Amino acid sequence: MLRSLDIRDMLIIDRLELEFRPGLNVLTGETGAGKSILLDSLGFVLGWRGRAELVRAGAPQGEVTAVFDLPEGHGARGVLREAGLPEAGELILRRVNSADGRKTAWVNDRRTSGDILRRLSETLVELHGQQDDRGLLNARGHRALLDEFAGTAPQVAQTRAAWRALGAARGRLAEAEAALEAVRAEEDFLRHAVAELDALDPAEGEEAALDERRRLMQAAGRIREDIAKAHGAMGYDGAEGLIANALRWLEDVAEAAEGRLEAPVAALGRALNELGEAEQGVGAFLEEMQVDPQELERVEERLFAIRGLARKHGVGPDGLAGFAEGLRGKLAALEGGAADLKALRGAVAEAEAAYGAAAAALGAARREAAGRLDAAMAAELAPLKMERAVFSTEVAEAEPGPDGRDAVAFTVATNPGAPAGPLNRIASGGELSRFLLALKVCLTGTDRAVTLIFDEIDRGVGGATADAVGRRLADLARGGQVLVVTHSPQVAARGQHHWQVAKDVAQGATLSRVTPLGDAARVDEIARMLAGDTITEEARGAARALLDG
Repeated sequence: MLRSLDIRDMLIIDRLELEFRPGLNVLTGETGAGKSILLDSLGFVLGWRGRAELVRAGAPQGEVTAVFDLPEGHGARGVLREAGLPEAGELILRRVNSADGRKTAWVNDRRTSGDILRRLSETLVELHGQQDDRGLLNARGHRALLDEFAGTAPQVAQTRAAWRALGAARGRLAEAEAALEAVRAEEDFLRHAVAELDALDPAEGEEAALDERRRLMQAAGRIREDIAKAHGAMGYDGAEGLIANALRWLEDVAEAAEGRLEAPVAALGRALNELGEAEQGVGAFLEEMQVDPQELERVEERLFAIRGLARKHGVGPDGLAGFAEGLRGKLAALEGGAADLKALRGAVAEAEAAYGAAAAALGAARREAAGRLDAAMAAELAPLKMERAVFSTEVAEAEPGPDGRDAVAFTVATNPGAPAGPLNRIASGGELSRFLLALKVCLTGTDRAVTLIFDEIDRGVGGATADAVGRRLADLARGGQVLVVTHSPQVAARGQHHWQVAKDVAQGATLSRVTPLGDAARVDEIARMLAGDTITEEARGAARALLDG
């Protein structure tokens, strides 16, 4: 609910503070008094696109602040949470327009964008008038309005989920088909490459081992002679024999030396052991250095084959085994692709069936609700003196989408036998006002979370029809909040709260003021609306009769 509106230096308003209340709030005044400026100012703070020049002449900036009450579960709370803005029971919107055209907005004292304001406004306010292209006259929104009337939110959610599942299934199938087609395009290469890799069968780390083996074999001719000499020098005819003789001679005389030779004898024993290990290691290496020219050739051929294949496929030698595994996987996918595609096509068919069932159920609910809406409209149009008019909710087949396969359009025929057509093309100004009001009454139901604003929706009607319009607006305001800008005394008399908009000229400046009216002032204002500038007692009597009625 809109609780207050504070306007400063906007057009012909210098300072204006309005406190709105639940129920039917009416604003009246002479043409040009500034009623539309109030709506322009409210639209400005809500982020709507409107007039370019809003700042009052001579003022550095204009500013509008609107305060709304937000009960628990209100749609604006979700917008606030999503935008990371403070959430409370009170929502304060403030927007400033500088004289140079710059606009700055705040939500609960946090800077924000015009887009966030507009998203909030969709949950806070609905504006309806004879040029109501934001709401009921916009055919693109008729399906959502019918769904709201029908209470089909669960079916819509189910249909959207089925549509998402269908899209996912189709995406998986398309991806698999594209992957299979790509594999088929390189099938010959894959088979040749896998055969080549399988024939070579390289192992991880094999290239480094072969390279080391090759270098040793190439070096064997150069170093083997020296290693053989060293091996001979360590043998029994060399160092081993000399150390063994020395050890034997010392052991023979050690007893006579009274223990003085124990340490040298032990050291020679250790040296003889170490020499034996060294001789054994060198001997083993000499065995490895027995180079077979054919073996060297085989090592080189395999080493060069591994390196060549690695260059060919653009991978490291140690990556060949993994690369081969990947190619085998592609071949396996190719060979099993037909079976996979069959399963994926089956999944698509199941998803299509699920979507079709959900869309069909939603369409049936819409068609049933369309009949109820048409009957409800007929009941609403009769008191508005349009009992001969026919309102029809057309539900036609449309391209499948997340919201089903139905196109919805509201059409009217103002006289029996006349062709039906869109609201804004068939109905005259006064008829359009009544159609919109009746439609809003039918569609609103028990939802009272949004403030409804009607801008001269009663234009072009009078007498009993205007009285019926006023009664419908009063009914619509029960349990909620409705703001009406009106020139109709019959509508104004139905208001629970009444403001008069007027212009004053002071010191050469024209300013607009808004005054809340008490009982006596309301009588005079409605009398003025009935009789004009000269208010007679007869007009006052007629005004009292309207207020009492």
